[in-house]
Amino acid sequence: MNFSRLRTTSKVTGEWKYDQPVANKSGLLQVDAAPDHKLYWEEYGNPDGEPVMFLHGGPGGACAPPMARFFDPKRYRVILFDQRGCGKSEPTVASAGPQVALTNNTTDHLVDDINKLRDALGITGRMHVFGGSWGSTLALTYAIRHADKVASLILRGIFLGATEDLLYMYQGNAATFTKTPYALTEPGAYIAYPDEWKAFVEVIAPEERGDIMGAYKKIFDMVPASQAERERQLQAAVAWSVWEGTISNMIPDNADAGKFGEADFALCFAQIEAHFFANGLFLEPDYIVRNVGALKGLDIHIVHGRFDQVCPLSQASRLVAALEEIGAPPASYVKTDAGHSAMEGQTVLALTAIMNGLPRIG
Repeated sequence: MNFSRLRTTSKVTGEWKYDQPVANKSGLLQVDAAPDHKLYWEEYGNPDGEPVMFLHGGPGGACAPPMARFFDPKRYRVILFDQRGCGKSEPTVASAGPQVALTNNTTDHLVDDINKLRDALGITGRMHVFGGSWGSTLALTYAIRHADKVASLILRGIFLGATEDLLYMYQGNAATFTKTPYALTEPGAYIAYPDEWKAFVEVIAPEERGDIMGAYKKIFDMVPASQAERERQLQAAVAWSVWEGTISNMIPDNADAGKFGEADFALCFAQIEAHFFANGLFLEPDYIVRNVGALKGLDIHIVHGRFDQVCPLSQASRLVAALEEIGAPPASYVKTDAGHSAMEGQTVLALTAIMNGLPRIG
């Protein structure tokens, strides 16, 4: 049988409508002291265009220039920035350690940072807010609190952050893995990625697998006293990061983990995520669904991959149902034949089409 024509990845190839733009300008904005959190930001597109605030995933995922390719550079002024503790912001978990970079690093701080960045960049009216995965959580939270500053919400890979959502991704059958590693004892992303799951689970000792997230957090909270402990912490961070990076794509590229396998990225990504997840995202339980009424009147667009195993489609369906219940259904709800990543072909096409069809601000 000839397998040469089978697609080996679901990542975007020729689906981009716009070429990679060059940033107009960039900078560091100090948003806090003790520690001195500084946000790295970049501006793309039309400096006089409609503002788009891009909120990356994770928490701790950071931005990259290709994220500016969803937007017509003649129409939009696109702001990419790295949230606290990651990317090119300062200090990062990788450079200063979690004890520093995770101080004053909560959802409330991140929401306030968006307004500080708005003010610093002279954005005075409404703006489009574009967020995927954790970025959708942050975008929704921001809009609930500051609806007067939002023209539209463009959301991808909805993440509501309920306990069952986290257990689906990180716990799965880990408690029974030692005895029956391939038994489908609990729902979870491991069902579609058994080999990758094995690598993730086996970082943790069998007796600690009843709480995988807690076991990883214990390693991340350790202050390494030896080279062996530093290596153990890095091993755990890379395993956490690669697990999410791999299952983000419907067809993963197992030969190349990309940024998820890089030490600095993995340390930031894994430790910030574990910090937020251990603290319930620093939100009251079911915060978004319970406060969805504050979103009434906003232009909301949702794109979600049908085969998403990081944030299963049920999360988007739950949000849509809550919006419909208050008489505010989303303006569009697109289910793509894709996984979680924004960088999958159908999702790129859908998000670009939505941005091109948005009503103009003002």
